[in-house]
Amino acid sequence: MLAALAPDVALEERPFGAQAIRDTGDSLPPETLAACLASEAVLKAPIGDPEFDAAEVRPEQGMLRLRAALDVYANLRPARSETVDVLIVRELVGGLYFGQSGVREDGTVFDTMEYHPRQVERIARRAFELARGRGRRLTSVDKANVLETSRMWRRVVDEVGAGYGDVGVEHMLVDNAAMQLANAPERFDVLVTENMFGDILSDLAAAVTGGLGLAPSASLSDGGPGIFEPVHGSAPDIAGRGVANPAAMLRSTALMLEHGLARPDEARSLEAAVEAALVAAPTQDLGGSASTSAFGDAVLRELS
Repeated sequence: MLAALAPDVALEERPFGAQAIRDTGDSLPPETLAACLASEAVLKAPIGDPEFDAAEVRPEQGMLRLRAALDVYANLRPARSETVDVLIVRELVGGLYFGQSGVREDGTVFDTMEYHPRQVERIARRAFELARGRGRRLTSVDKANVLETSRMWRRVVDEVGAGYGDVGVEHMLVDNAAMQLANAPERFDVLVTENMFGDILSDLAAAVTGGLGLAPSASLSDGGPGIFEPVHGSAPDIAGRGVANPAAMLRSTALMLEHGLARPDEARSLEAAVEAALVAAPTQDLGGSASTSAFGDAVLRELS
């Protein structure tokens, strides 16, 4: 698909995740990390496998390491339907998933949420810029009635927002935001939030606009290569059957063309072709009968 749109883009495949563990014992082998660091963009397929859910070495560990190495702090999760067009901007390299954790001698287990104001400032600025290019409405989601990190988050968002007078800003507690996303997602334009809240809310937004099988993502830094990947898992239960829906991967490729390779025209073309294929050749999860390859063929026809 990428060859049809951008034949001059050089592609290089590297092992990552579950298969890399099987091959090398490491979910992110050094050679793979080096290739990612040297690239313009990383297009990542799903990497998990239930085989490693409780293992000492897990695919997700490699994913966290890669995000930290590339400093892809801004995770963009668009969710669209006929009536909804929401963009969730999730801080990706801080918070609970990257804080101190452990087990105390008395058996207590802990995970720590930490944020520095600089981390909040840069994700807020990215979100304001994105909102300025869309509907000029930004919702900052936190838990400021309980969490100290959220109170700092809210303060910094307001400080950054002072430089974006053309963008309307509201603050919303995460539990209310979840309810609003479920019941009235059309009220939102851009949401910005911390790592764990964004993880949960972005999946909810995907569910109310068609499901994870359609959901792409882009994870961006301030200069290095970004990571572009579908949100859904690897679905080993249907591997090799030709029934998987490739729409999320293709939409992630479109995000890569736009944000990673600076090819917005090709990105728009691919997005439009995927939308047309979803109508002309829906896969089984969407109530149709098209195979994975038949869906791909439908996209190629739209591009030709």
